[in-house]
Amino acid sequence: MLTTRPTFVFFLLFLSLPLFSFSQSLNPVYNSFLKCFSDKTKASQAQNVFSQSNSSYSSVLRAYIRNARFNTSSTPKPTLIITPRSDSHVSAAVLCAKPLNFVFKIRSGGHDYDGLSYVSDQPFFVLDLSNLRKVTVDIADQSAWISAGATLGEVYYRIWEKSKVHGFPAGVCPTVGVGGHLSGGGYGNMLRKFGLTVDNLIDAKIVDVNGRILDRKSMGEDLFWAISGGGGGSFGVVLGYKVKLVPVPSIVTVFRVEQFMETGAVDMVRKWQSVGPRTDPNLFLRMLLQPVTRNRVQTVRATAVALFLGRADDVVSLLRKELPELALKKENCTEMTWFQSALWWDNRLNATTIDPKVFLDRNLDSSRFLKRKSDYVATEIPRDGIESLFKKMIELGKVGLVFNPYGGRMAEIAEDATPLPHRKMLYKIQYSVNWQESSPEIEKGFLNQSRVLHSFMTEFVSKNPRSAYLNYRDVDIGVNDHGPDSYEEGEVYGRMYFGENFDRLVKIKTAVDPGNFFRNEQSIPTLPSKA
Repeated sequence: MLTTRPTFVFFLLFLSLPLFSFSQSLNPVYNSFLKCFSDKTKASQAQNVFSQSNSSYSSVLRAYIRNARFNTSSTPKPTLIITPRSDSHVSAAVLCAKPLNFVFKIRSGGHDYDGLSYVSDQPFFVLDLSNLRKVTVDIADQSAWISAGATLGEVYYRIWEKSKVHGFPAGVCPTVGVGGHLSGGGYGNMLRKFGLTVDNLIDAKIVDVNGRILDRKSMGEDLFWAISGGGGGSFGVVLGYKVKLVPVPSIVTVFRVEQFMETGAVDMVRKWQSVGPRTDPNLFLRMLLQPVTRNRVQTVRATAVALFLGRADDVVSLLRKELPELALKKENCTEMTWFQSALWWDNRLNATTIDPKVFLDRNLDSSRFLKRKSDYVATEIPRDGIESLFKKMIELGKVGLVFNPYGGRMAEIAEDATPLPHRKMLYKIQYSVNWQESSPEIEKGFLNQSRVLHSFMTEFVSKNPRSAYLNYRDVDIGVNDHGPDSYEEGEVYGRMYFGENFDRLVKIKTAVDPGNFFRNEQSIPTLPSKA
């Protein structure tokens, strides 16, 4: 018995160890990365590096997955998740990941519609920036520094804390991460007054492929231009942006008005095409088209959703003249502060009484099954085209469309001022379909519906190239496996997202990341090497 006791004691000690720490220690990739990461940061980083055997791995991964299609047991999972807590951590993570030859995905809020910030079919790491969420508002300077892992809701809340007459022209979904939203261009319901989100940038910080932390001056104007709409994940890790705040009235007006196909929606939408992009720049008048059942009959509902930077009487008077088909009345309108309007646009119907702190809620691990696509319209769709579109939507049964008007400030800015060139378009279209059931057959059906409607719209939308919006990520338009044909593959989607600006993006990419370390399935390729 005495000869077996030491083995028995060792076995008991082994059982008392956390299983995940033991299994992680057997992972050579984890060990190699963690040693490098800890050495470079001069501190143990075990709490910020998660392998698949770590008990917290799944919760960290799932926290910022916003599309349930990529939250299944068969979805490829990262070998490591790194959660940096400082800029220097990001620098070290880049330098330590490079020699290991893994795809390096960068996630701020997880709203990449096709999951490219946290999914890959190649072995990969995820750099999760959600801990880098500082927002510093300087009202005297009318600016703010916002970290890449902050959410838009947090940005709006921090502005509201300091001022009731300042805002920021970014998106209407409060859980969207700053890093992806701004580096991909960004827009919101003040774009007709103030342009794209990136038209209001002052400075930025990025970690480049050599681990250097650069600001606008040290990175140079080419790289600053590239990360102002060209997608940060192609060029480095964006740490944050300094943005210009914009003045907003103390009172703004919102409204939501519905029409149906049988009660005038076709004529309203047709007329909207000439009004939405040309009206007062203080008015953003979005149009939602949805197939619905009304009185047991399938139809299309057209909903006008608006933000007006002014009083209700003024917008009612304006649209009585310009869009009488809407039949807007003052009782349809609600006056409120700009911050409350942001709550209202997030579908919080009690926006004037709800606790503003709801915008600090990140709604972790909340996702639904969805697919999105995009288009741009350069010339008005004729009435018979609108009618045929409605009939097609009824036939398909599920896919909705969102028409977002351009014009105003958007049309005044040069097409090469930022990487996003679609300045002169009348409006942008988002194709939208959501579902609840986790089923490959159901998913295939809804994906097919979105593609059929996208194909149907070909004659009505932009051409040569047919344009698309980077932040409405859509792998249907092309992907890149970064092999010998990388440039040719990248040019397919690159021209749709960036037009002629694609050429400048490729040159910048080749200069700042010639080895193509920062890449994803739709990143900017490098120039092909000369034989």
